[in-house]
Amino acid sequence: MPRPTPAQLAYGSVTVVCSTLAMLLLTRTPSGPGVALIAVAALALGVLVALTAPGMRTAGRVRMGSAVRTAKPRTATPSRIHARHDGTAAAARARAAQRMAEPSLRS
Repeated sequence: MPRPTPAQLAYGSVTVVCSTLAMLLLTRTPSGPGVALIAVAALALGVLVALTAPGMRTAGRVRMGSAVRTAKPRTATPSRIHARHDGTAAAARARAAQRMAEPSLRS
């Protein structure tokens, strides 16, 4: 189950607070069960708003037409990272091995 985004949490929380205040002021209910019913209704409304707010996406999925395909995450391979220096992965590995052989300044 995907986690809600901060925006969804904010929308839901604001909805709960505002709808509770509005219903309490409009109904002028002094009894405990009436206040509890209003609180439950406001909480349900807040959850509904949070679930329908934009931003709820499944991680790693991209919708293309009618099919849902899993998108591969882009990761930088060591050859891509070090290829910008001289263009070969072998030279990058050689530089990495040389750095590993050097003494460290950390104790």
